[in-house]
Amino acid sequence: MIQHYLTQMPLIAILRGLTPPEALPVGRALVAAGFRIIEVPLNSPQALDSIAALYTNLEGDCLIGAGTVMTPKQVEEIARAGGRLIVMPHSDPVVVQAAKAVNLCCAPGVATPTEGFAALAQGADVLKLFPAEQLGPPVLKAWRAVFPERTVFIPVGGITPDNLGSFHAVGASGFGLGSALYKPGMSAADVGLRAAAFVRAWRKLDPAAP
Repeated sequence: MIQHYLTQMPLIAILRGLTPPEALPVGRALVAAGFRIIEVPLNSPQALDSIAALYTNLEGDCLIGAGTVMTPKQVEEIARAGGRLIVMPHSDPVVVQAAKAVNLCCAPGVATPTEGFAALAQGADVLKLFPAEQLGPPVLKAWRAVFPERTVFIPVGGITPDNLGSFHAVGASGFGLGSALYKPGMSAADVGLRAAAFVRAWRKLDPAAP
C-alpha cells in the first residue's frame, strides 16, 4: 500500500503538535503541494481526532497514519480512527505484529542493521532510518550493500530541502519531514509554502517525478 503513495511523492509529512481544528486546512495545503502521505504523531493534542478528520476528508488522496506509536492498543485505536500507517520511533516486534495483524502499513524506527533485519522479519513494510541526522548518508550507503534490494528506507530527523540529495544519492526511498515542514501554530498557508519547497527539491533530484 505505502509504495503506491511513495511512488506518487516520496515525502511524508510529520505533523507533530497538530490540533484537530488545524488538521483539515493543513492537510489540504499538503495535498495541494503534492504530498500523498500524512502522519500525525500520537503525542499531538487529540491526535486520533485529527487522524479521523484527515481520513474522512482526504482518504482518496492520501495515506493517513500515526507516529510515535508505542503499544498494540494504540494500533487498534488508530485503525478505528481511519489510520492506515503505523510509524514508530523504535522497533518493538509486538507493535509491528499488531499492525500487520490488522493489515496496516508499518514503519518501525531502526538505527542498526540488527534492528532493521529483525523488523523486516516481523513484516515491516518500511524501515525508518532514525535519527537520520545522527546516522547520515554513509550509514545508509553501507546498509544498502547488505539489505535486500527492495528494502524501503525512509530517513527521518533533520531532513531539509538542502540535504535530500545526499540521502537520495545513497538509496533513500523517501523522506519523513518534521519541523522543517511543520511546527505547532503554523498557518496552513505557511505549511503549504514549505511543502512546495520540498516538492521542488525532490523534483530537481528526479526530473521524471510527477
